[in-house]
Amino acid sequence: MSVRVVVADDQAISRQGLRMILESGEGIEVIGEAIDGLDALGQVERRRPDIVLMDIRMPRMDGLEATRRLRDVDGVQVIVITTFDLDEYVIEALRAGAVGFLVKDSPRERIVEAVHAVARGDALISPEVTRRLLGRFVANAPARAGDPRLAELTPREHDVLLELSAGNSNAAIAARLHLEESTVKGHVRRLLAKLGLANRVQAVIFAYETGLVVPGTTQEE
Repeated sequence: MSVRVVVADDQAISRQGLRMILESGEGIEVIGEAIDGLDALGQVERRRPDIVLMDIRMPRMDGLEATRRLRDVDGVQVIVITTFDLDEYVIEALRAGAVGFLVKDSPRERIVEAVHAVARGDALISPEVTRRLLGRFVANAPARAGDPRLAELTPREHDVLLELSAGNSNAAIAARLHLEESTVKGHVRRLLAKLGLANRVQAVIFAYETGLVVPGTTQEE
C-alpha cells in the first residue's frame, strides 16, 4: 500500500514542488495540501494520512504548534521541513513530537526516502545529528536522576533503547543485536509503551535526560 501524505506549507509553489517530488517516488500518494497548521489539523482529521510533511513558519498556526497537537493522534507521524537548518528549530521540532527533520533544499531522493523511512518506523535523524543536537539540548537542561521507569524494561529492551539513542535505524539495530527487524520493532513498541512515550525520538531524548546516555559518547561497535 502507498504511504499517504499531507503536505502543509503556506507557499503554493512549495506545496506543488513537494507534491511533485513525493509523487515521483514509488509508493507515495499525496492525499492533501494544507496552507497552515490549522488547515493541517483539519486535513488529518478528514483524510487520515500516515505522514504530514510540515513547514514551520506559517500563519494562523505554525508547524510546531500543529505538530504538538498531532503528537497524540494515532497513526500519524510528522516530518518537519523548513528553509532554515537551525539547531533551535530541530530541537523544538523534536520536542514537539516530530519524528524527522528536513531542509527544503534536500535532494529529492532524500525527501522521498525520508517518507519511506518514517513509514517503516524509523526516525529521520542521522546518528551524527542526534548526538550533536541532543548533546547540546541535554547540556542546557536541568540534571535529572535515573527514571524509575527504566526498571520496567527487559535487558533486551534496554539494549534497544541504547541503540535508539545512537540514532540507529531498526535495520541497523537488528544487525548489531543479531535480531530480526520485526523483533526490533516489537521491542521498540513495548519500550515506548512502558516509558509512556509517543515515538522513538522522544525515547532518545529520554535516554539523554535520564543520564542513560552521556552527551558526547557513542555506542561501542
